[in-house]
Amino acid sequence: MREVSFSCGMEAVLDLFGGKWKLLILYHLMHSKQLRFGELRRLVGNVSEKMLSQQLKEMTSDGLVRRIDFRTVPPHVEYELTAFGRDFGINLQPMCEWGSRNMEEISAISSARNVRHA
Repeated sequence: MREVSFSCGMEAVLDLFGGKWKLLILYHLMHSKQLRFGELRRLVGNVSEKMLSQQLKEMTSDGLVRRIDFRTVPPHVEYELTAFGRDFGINLQPMCEWGSRNMEEISAISSARNVRHA
């Protein structure tokens, strides 16, 4: 296995949390003790089952999320953050507050970007 090194902390963070869904998954797990797959999918919104499953597997493999299998029929599985995931998640709150304060401007920027790319 080849060792990976990063040039800065942000590069390391983006390696773990890059992509559209992981920060949203982390956000919702931060605000709940444990969530079932379907609950998490409803909260994240607009994510396919396949994509959510893939993201959760990666986050579990990376030590950010713990998958709890209750070994019942029908299957009952829940997800929760590990201490490592929760430690990072604490840092999301200021980002969420910034997003809330600037939501109108961000929405206008996103709308303009969508028009340019259409």
